[in-house]
Amino acid sequence: MKVAAIQMVSGISLDVNLSEALRLLRQAAAGGAELAVLPEYFCFMGAKDEDKLVLAETPGLGKVQDFLSDAARDLRMWIVGGTLPMATDDPSHAANASVVYNPRGENASRYDKIHLFRYDNGTEHYDESAVLVAGDTPTVFECRDHAGQDWRVGQSVCYDLRFGELYRMLAADILLVPAAFTYTTGRSHWEVLLRARAIENQAFVVASAQGGVHENGRRTWGHTMVIDPWGDVMAMHAEGPGVVLADLDIERLRNVRAQLPSLQHRRL
Repeated sequence: MKVAAIQMVSGISLDVNLSEALRLLRQAAAGGAELAVLPEYFCFMGAKDEDKLVLAETPGLGKVQDFLSDAARDLRMWIVGGTLPMATDDPSHAANASVVYNPRGENASRYDKIHLFRYDNGTEHYDESAVLVAGDTPTVFECRDHAGQDWRVGQSVCYDLRFGELYRMLAADILLVPAAFTYTTGRSHWEVLLRARAIENQAFVVASAQGGVHENGRRTWGHTMVIDPWGDVMAMHAEGPGVVLADLDIERLRNVRAQLPSLQHRRL
């Protein structure tokens, strides 16, 4: 199955972000992608955290969800909508939701980010829990490629990457990691964590990132990549908008798991 990991440098205009996302999705489709993954916050990177609440959508109803549904149907591919703010019962907090649409434009899955990022080095300060509510449900979906092969796809978002137990629970063939890693943390930890998740779960990893300097002044690390079950980086895009394409081979996954059956050797 050919996949596309899409990198963006999203800004404060929803319409501009959606237009850019569509341009990159079309590029992915033209490259033969059957599954395309947008980055976390692909639709909006506000001037302040509270701005997310203004755009929070009702599940099944909203401009961003309609955009993803229409794009999936028109381009005839699976699309993972990075994340978008989804309304909750508490108007002061939204869910950071990653929604999936199949080639018919139907909502096939939704995952709410479980682990909320907090970081303070004296210069940079982030606390997602100020405006976001954490999810509590590990989520997988089944995706059939053009050859008729079924893939088990596990969802995660950004800071989840630091919690290996989540990925063990997913027990997936493909692990998705839409993200907006900061430049500081990404430079040190992004690639090594992604490769570790691929190696220990013997799974493909599709990691789509924000990558560049945003209108709100934030700088994200980028380095969108696809990694194979042995931990090798198959393709990567360092900075700025772009599309990373890679062919996932189910036989490669099976061979890795057969040659080194570590998943069968677990005792804890």
